[in-house]
Amino acid sequence: MAARKDIDGSASVPAFYGKELRWRREAAGLTLQQTVEGSFYGASYLSEIERAQRRMPEDLARHVDQVLKADGFFSRRCEDVRNARSIGHARYAERVLDAEKVAETIEEWSPTALPGLLQTEAYVRALAAAERPLEPREETDIKVDARLARAELFDGAHGVPEYWVILHESLLRLPILPPLLMANQLDHVAALVRRKRIVPQIVPWNAGAHPFMAAGTVLILTFGDAPPLVYTESLHSGVTIDDPALVKRYRRSYDLLRAVALPPEASLAMIEAAAEDYRNGKQPL
Repeated sequence: MAARKDIDGSASVPAFYGKELRWRREAAGLTLQQTVEGSFYGASYLSEIERAQRRMPEDLARHVDQVLKADGFFSRRCEDVRNARSIGHARYAERVLDAEKVAETIEEWSPTALPGLLQTEAYVRALAAAERPLEPREETDIKVDARLARAELFDGAHGVPEYWVILHESLLRLPILPPLLMANQLDHVAALVRRKRIVPQIVPWNAGAHPFMAAGTVLILTFGDAPPLVYTESLHSGVTIDDPALVKRYRRSYDLLRAVALPPEASLAMIEAAAEDYRNGKQPL
């Protein structure tokens, strides 16, 4: 059996939190499985929290406090961990950003901009400049770096989630960058498809009504050791949904949307054709 890797509690706030969790659990003489018994979470989930790879949900923190008789320690420290993880990202997105790193599947609908996981640096900066035109460059750089770091998900050493994205055709026709940079952006998406990292579908402009016409960005995430989540986002807010009945309704709506969209092969061909048009100085039609 491989030796257990020690945790460097000085590396970060989440690492300190995880090391304290492991110390108190082992001091109580409990295994990971015994600690999560009676919660909705698996032993591997708690192990990843101990190794600072996952965020502690508040309901699990309360459960752990009770099991380890920690007098509310882990519930109180959740806020510190959240603050440490939110640098460069909006606070309302913190839970889903942690969750996507350990998800088995991620399904996304993004109607008004290419999803953050697929954006090039030029695309990220164009969106940032439009939303915060007076922001100092160094502050924008922090946000850009944080956004681009999310894409490391597709090169994970411990497995890559199955990522299925549905885009509206208008995103291929909306030239928010100069033509060559738009071509590079769409080439980047196509390369992820060719590398078997993502599955794309395009909803054509003439597809008619579909279930997500009134929705902003929607992500549906599933896990091997935790219940599924839905995340919805608008301009300055985001909501994480874990109510099973509501998650099920989003799941059904996404399946209906998938039925409206073009097949993945046809969608890839459309993405590559739009990239070629931009490269040749033509507005994709």
